[in-house]
Amino acid sequence: MTRLINNIRSAMYAVVSFKLRTLFCLFSVSLGIASITLIVASVEGAYKKAYDFVEKFGPETLLVFGGSEEQRANGEKMKALTLGDIKAIGEAFPTAVLVVPIAMKGSTPISYKAVKSQTLVIGSTEDYSRSWAWPIEEGADLSREDTAFGRNSCLIGLQVAETLFKDASPVGKTMLINTKIPCKVTGVLADRSASAMGVNLNDRIIMPIGVMMKKLMNDAKYIGAIKIKYQEGRPLKYWIEQLRLFLRDRHQLKEGQSDDFTIVSPEQIIQFLAALTGSLVVSLGISGIVSLVVSGFVLANLFLLSVKERTREIGIRRAVGAKRGDIFNQFLIEASLITSAGGVLGFMTGYGASKLLSMVADFPMHFSWKAFSIGFALSVVTGLLFGVAPARSAATLDPIESIR
Repeated sequence: MTRLINNIRSAMYAVVSFKLRTLFCLFSVSLGIASITLIVASVEGAYKKAYDFVEKFGPETLLVFGGSEEQRANGEKMKALTLGDIKAIGEAFPTAVLVVPIAMKGSTPISYKAVKSQTLVIGSTEDYSRSWAWPIEEGADLSREDTAFGRNSCLIGLQVAETLFKDASPVGKTMLINTKIPCKVTGVLADRSASAMGVNLNDRIIMPIGVMMKKLMNDAKYIGAIKIKYQEGRPLKYWIEQLRLFLRDRHQLKEGQSDDFTIVSPEQIIQFLAALTGSLVVSLGISGIVSLVVSGFVLANLFLLSVKERTREIGIRRAVGAKRGDIFNQFLIEASLITSAGGVLGFMTGYGASKLLSMVADFPMHFSWKAFSIGFALSVVTGLLFGVAPARSAATLDPIESIR
């Protein structure tokens, strides 16, 4: 035990004494650890964002879009879902507690007095906020009468409220949508952070779907999507298949024809994210590992040079009673101390870089003990692996030749 303590003291003294070697090794290791820390934090952040979204999306919820996956991948639009589908799904599936239509129009001009802006306008029903578990911060939700009688009323997001009305309360005031449609604000949606794709969810307006389709889209039949929430009981896969068969039959699709709609479930969102983050991990992971390997070779070469510079010191230590194991352990401890410090510095660098990345690109990051522990463990392993060769070289020096 005494020998080990003495070896640690000698190693710490050598780390401080050989400043240039220590700095080179420290920075080379810290760069590799910083990149790996960013990888872990970005993956955890992406998954956390996805699970937050799925929680708001709803565990027993499906989202149906018009058009097949191939058509949307090619940028094509297809009108397939109708208001008639809404009624039919509600009648065919008694366990569907919410069947909510959704129609959207982006970059729509809005104004209040002299203040103008653009936002996303969504046409839906009084169940929109409930289907997304989105509370009302101020005022009231859209009512059943608003939807049934086609009233010019709307809910607005927090960003819209701040842009158009500044510090004043927007509830009860009338704004203009698309320069000519007056709309009375009934309430303001609570703050909701940006989505996983960096979209500002607070920048939107929700109005009765009939009003939007008639006055804003000039289409009284087709809608963009349907949000369906089922009662708990059966697995969601069962409802996906039943809904698919029902819509195929309703849309009179023949056998062999592809679906003219796409059903999205929470599980598919997670799978998509896993594929996305998987490619991110592979690309960034390779660069991080390569960076660590390069830093390891830098450390090994600098330590081998250090062995030559310290040949006399090693010989004197062996002459006064130090064993080969003591020399080996001292050099290995030196390498581990430097790489461990590099691991801590790399984590701090990665943390700082993540803050910058979040501000510039709104990229989700989440730091936890896992990010630090993985980075620190890799830095220690790097020191142990690449410190073995210099340590063995130092331990095998002949003491008499070393003193000469």
